Amino acid sequence: MGGSVVRGLLSTRHSSSLVCLTAHSFLPSSSSWPGSAGAGAVTFVRRARFGCIRVREHAELGLGSGLRLGRSLLGVRALSGGRRGGGADALGVGVSKMSRRDPVVCSPSASSSAAEASSSSENVQAMPKVFRPVVSFCQSCGGTMEQRIPEGEHEMRAVCSKCGSIHYQNPKMVVGCLVEHENKVLLCRRSIEPSYGLWTLPAGYMELGESAAEGAARETLEEAQADVEVVGHFAHLDIPLIGQSYIIFRARFKQPVNFSPGPESLECALFSLDEIPFDSIAFSSITVALKMFIEDVNAGQIRSHHGVIVKRPGASPSDPTGYVVRDHLSV
Repeated sequence: MGGSVVRGLLSTRHSSSLVCLTAHSFLPSSSSWPGSAGAGAVTFVRRARFGCIRVREHAELGLGSGLRLGRSLLGVRALSGGRRGGGADALGVGVSKMSRRDPVVCSPSASSSAAEASSSSENVQAMPKVFRPVVSFCQSCGGTMEQRIPEGEHEMRAVCSKCGSIHYQNPKMVVGCLVEHENKVLLCRRSIEPSYGLWTLPAGYMELGESAAEGAARETLEEAQADVEVVGHFAHLDIPLIGQSYIIFRARFKQPVNFSPGPESLECALFSLDEIPFDSIAFSSITVALKMFIEDVNAGQIRSHHGVIVKRPGASPSDPTGYVVRDHLSV
């Protein structure tokens, strides 16, 4: 992500009369701008509605290149009869027929134009399908499962053809610790797949019967043989494409400071922030969390974060260009 975490791109420079913000989101794009960061660059756009005007902001992230921004008008909703001076022609753009929920490909130009407003279906990129494990047999009675929408619901579910039990599939919770010590953070090098040999924060799936903070401390003990105290929430990162939510806590060592590789780690080490091996990080969620932390440290204020990681279909867990971050919130 070029060391940048996307936040608050939509500025307040729009006309004060256009204050009716109804929706916005960031969406990945398959193309880059001319003169962009080149290999490794990721381009995405966000659209918003201000009153009757729809605005597109686009940004490009490249490794080491920072963030590039642009803004253009997508189109204007038809105004009611009798109003003058506020129609599409007055703004020099046509009426856009694009749904604000549909992803769009970033235009080479940031200027408003009729061509942008009248984008065709070629510029619409389908959202990737969410991974759903196949459920063949009922956990209650062993009967065969069928895919259908149960009465009163709207999602396709696995329903037992024998006893009628519905098998709900929900996101997995992954919990972990960002352990701080003397301006360094604790990382573990994985001894298991996926991402064998790459570095990560100590983290893993939450178990039944424990809280998220308890699970994070347990995972740290298992992977780094480190007894830690959780001191606060740091980041909640959702990855809808693979059905996972990461909750990362800030933590510190209990005295005395001691750590060593657990069964799932080849080695453990404390890294200063400028020594973190970002070219060898196991998972995009860990990369995002570490970069958020570095940004907070440099700003002199550690905040609590939430964001959504949009994975590129087919990208490996450790691909540094295989994702973008949207809907980033921090307090």
